Amino acid sequence: MLSLLAVLSPGNLVPGSDLAKGFGPVLVGVIVMAIGLSLGGPTGYAINPARDLGPRIAHALLPIDGKGSSDWGYSWIPIVGPIVGGVLGAFLYHLVWK
Repeated sequence: MLSLLAVLSPGNLVPGSDLAKGFGPVLVGVIVMAIGLSLGGPTGYAINPARDLGPRIAHALLPIDGKGSSDWGYSWIPIVGPIVGGVLGAFLYHLVWK
């Protein structure tokens, strides 16, 4: 969140250049890709709660022979982590840049 707010902040763009309209989506995609490449292996790309919670619920409910645990001890991290990280990132942005 901090990097998105900092990159797309009106104070960081050239006035009247329309850079945020044309290049903004590319910058957001690069930021999300960088987060995924750096944390995707250890966390299973858990920046989206639906990518973790949906399959975990399906794994818990489906009757599969010989399946392991659904690891519910870790299940709260992909849900709470992005919310807390987003709030802290926005707070830090307002503290530093505003």
